[in-house]
Amino acid sequence: MTFHSMWAELLPVGRSSASGGYRRFAWTGADLDCRAWFRQQAEARGLTYEADRNGNQWAWLGDPARGDAVVTGSHLDSVPDGGAFDGPLGVVSSFAALDELRGRGAELTRPLGIVNFGDEEGARFGLACVGSRLTAGQLTVEDAHRLTDGDGTTLPRAMEAAGYDPDAIGPDPERLARIGAFVELHVEQGRALDLSGDRVGIASAIWPHGRWRFDFRGEANHAGTTRLADRRDPMLSYAETVLAARREAELAGAVATFGKIAVEPNGVNAIPSLVRGWLDSRAPEQHTLDTVIGGIEKAARAYAQEHGVDLAVVRESFTPVVEFDHALRDELARILGTDADLKVPVLGTGAGHDAGILSGSIPTAMLFVRNPTGVSHSPAESATEDDCVAGVLALADVLEGLACT
Repeated sequence: MTFHSMWAELLPVGRSSASGGYRRFAWTGADLDCRAWFRQQAEARGLTYEADRNGNQWAWLGDPARGDAVVTGSHLDSVPDGGAFDGPLGVVSSFAALDELRGRGAELTRPLGIVNFGDEEGARFGLACVGSRLTAGQLTVEDAHRLTDGDGTTLPRAMEAAGYDPDAIGPDPERLARIGAFVELHVEQGRALDLSGDRVGIASAIWPHGRWRFDFRGEANHAGTTRLADRRDPMLSYAETVLAARREAELAGAVATFGKIAVEPNGVNAIPSLVRGWLDSRAPEQHTLDTVIGGIEKAARAYAQEHGVDLAVVRESFTPVVEFDHALRDELARILGTDADLKVPVLGTGAGHDAGILSGSIPTAMLFVRNPTGVSHSPAESATEDDCVAGVLALADVLEGLACT
């Protein structure tokens, strides 16, 4: 099995020497290095390589034009200072699973594809799953062209600088019509498998989730000479809203996080004129999420009024609850259930994935590999070598069961 050598080769790409985390942002040098690695792995195995109109990469064994293809894969980009496993584990495992199938002498009866979806994390342009959203028609060309990073670079400019044509992006129904099943392997972003003692799990559903931007506008002034009573300080309203988000989430059994903030003019001795905070919130059910967001916004408006601050709230992205294809999920359970040494529980997740985006267009399913700490989106994210190998073998079993029958 070549998993270990592939993993070692990819591990240094985009890694920060300071934090130990990864900064593989869409269309940057680190991302392009990852893309080059993907292409090399495909061509080394004699697979047909292509990059689609939206920048997603594909490697094919067999002719996808035959239709009813089985596809696996994930993504290679990262969040700021992210962990090594979120995304890359699925891509490396896909190539390793193919090697395993070839070692078994398995004979495919359906085309088999491996994919690296572009800009899954949304770390640079603020919208997750850009590549799969464009492909599935869930992101319009106009909205995609308006995406801008923190330095003012638009998505079209970034794609063009990387050698891709931004005018070609858009829905790709013909490509999706060729796919009969998509199975994404991913490190678990939680501790359910660790607590149950299982190495591999099957996803049941993805919680509804979204991102909201809160713009608190006050008045810039001197931090040393302006009386407290005369201030219109948006930082106060923002800080109180962060605490309100925690309270609302706890009451509802949901999660809510203000994890990104921008301040203007951002001076130590200046009262801010603008505090912009981004809220990420997720819940098991839609009505619970609605309750949490409504409660946070109500509290934010009250705090803003109290401090003489203006507030604007914008929903930047949203994904409704995703129930993975029941028939495909049951087929994965049947295939993996023949291994007496491998218990495979079914569990939900609060994390979004490309598989969730594609679920409205094609049958999708997910496999999770145990994360011993449950930590993710952090350099502390981890998985043991034995569990990674167990994931590769489980994925190989699934691909053999789906593509060799």
